Amino acid sequence: MTVFQALVLGVVQGLAEFLPISSSAHLALTPWLLGWPAPGLAFDTSLHLGTLIAVLWYFQEEWRRLIASAWEIVRTRQVTTDSQRRVILLIIATIPGGIGGLLLEDLAETVFRAPVITGIALIVLGIVLWAVDRWSRHDRALDGMGWRDALLFGLAQVAALVPGVSRSGATMTMGRALQFTREGAAVFSFLMSMPITLAAVVVKLPDAVRERDVVLPLIVGVIASGASGWLAISVLLKFVARHSFGVFALYRLALGAFVLSLLAMRG
Repeated sequence: MTVFQALVLGVVQGLAEFLPISSSAHLALTPWLLGWPAPGLAFDTSLHLGTLIAVLWYFQEEWRRLIASAWEIVRTRQVTTDSQRRVILLIIATIPGGIGGLLLEDLAETVFRAPVITGIALIVLGIVLWAVDRWSRHDRALDGMGWRDALLFGLAQVAALVPGVSRSGATMTMGRALQFTREGAAVFSFLMSMPITLAAVVVKLPDAVRERDVVLPLIVGVIASGASGWLAISVLLKFVARHSFGVFALYRLALGAFVLSLLAMRG
């Protein structure tokens, strides 16, 4: 892999990770469309280090409160404040993704990465995202979230093991289905990405680093991913405060149709 290829993939990862358009789909499709060698799941996952840094940096004040609240829970063995409750909800939301990742890891590295599955997933979730966002109420605030809501957010995150589904897309769609505001659904989606992303990076980063020729490209890719990820968070939160998810649903439909059309022509 060249440094330029890693730079492109890093930018793609950062932008697509927080937009509901599926970073895994874009990371799988970009080399396929450009004729580049597939970097593999270990490299793709390692790029998440950049987006992990982005979400930690952007929400640094929130993370300070959550860490302090987590310590208070351990110290007092009580959950009394909104911040402490959010810590528990994030833990609940993380559990399904951790279990799903362990059980479906082999499929995620092989079967799920087939372009035809990616194209279909882009279209299907695009339709679901548009429909849910269009017809659901959107008046619930995050302070009203319960443990069942958090569990459903977590189950939606498991579906993102299939490239084309989109972790942020699935969780934001679930949030809208549960009648949370667009901004609230996006914020919780971003916050709950941290634990599962950290776990994936810890597992896969050593595999990528052990490849001698990929260390410099990996560094470049991570930096690009972090910078573009911070930009994506900033833009999306401002966008959804005034607009619907419709533009992202339309993009998903167009990209999925393009992928399936290209597969048909090549077949």
